Amino acid sequence: MNIKEFDMEWIRLIGIAIIVVGFIFKFDTIATVVLAGLVTALVSGVSLVEFLEILGKEFSNQRVLTIFMVTLPLVGLSETFGLKQRSIDLIRKIKGLTVGNFYTVYFFIRELAGFFSIRLGGHPQFVRPLVQPMGEAAAESQLGRKLTEVEDETIKARAAANENFGNFFAQNTFVGAGGVLLIGGTLDQLGYESNYAGIASTSIIVAVITLIVVGIYNYLFDKKLISKKTRGGEQK
Repeated sequence: MNIKEFDMEWIRLIGIAIIVVGFIFKFDTIATVVLAGLVTALVSGVSLVEFLEILGKEFSNQRVLTIFMVTLPLVGLSETFGLKQRSIDLIRKIKGLTVGNFYTVYFFIRELAGFFSIRLGGHPQFVRPLVQPMGEAAAESQLGRKLTEVEDETIKARAAANENFGNFFAQNTFVGAGGVLLIGGTLDQLGYESNYAGIASTSIIVAVITLIVVGIYNYLFDKKLISKKTRGGEQK
């Protein structure tokens, strides 16, 4: 490789320099990244039309991530206009609803959604803005007072745990789920006979067992809260 070719190789790294400068001077992030990609493409011999084709193709291929990013400001706007408060008010109107029962119902809905391959959004779009506040409202109604910081963190953790349990143990109950296809494809490559419907059926059995276990798990948590409420009443 001669000196000229060596210089041409190095000049392709100019995009990194553009990104660094853009971040240092706090320029618009998207504009900085697109400009860095464009300059890198041009110095590498890629035409403007080819660059736009590559950009459009990658944008289309990564549309799931794009949709995920779009939902975040929508969640923020929903909270601003009272969605969180309305969900809390709804829970408070339901008499006798405990936080454990609520989380068990949510867990069942989460598994049912997985069976039909319906994605509820996960932690940032659904659990934090809706499920967690509703669980906190149910706990406050159950205790008849505001939650302490420790209790609040416990309710948050339990909301996240129920989401994780539902997602993990019910994601393969749908025959066309990625996990089912991955397991079946791996079995095919290893020379075993794969049965995609059988894999999904087995996952349904696991999901039902998990529902029972999580229901007991949440029931015991309710008992713990009730005992805490009883002790608090006796102390008064």
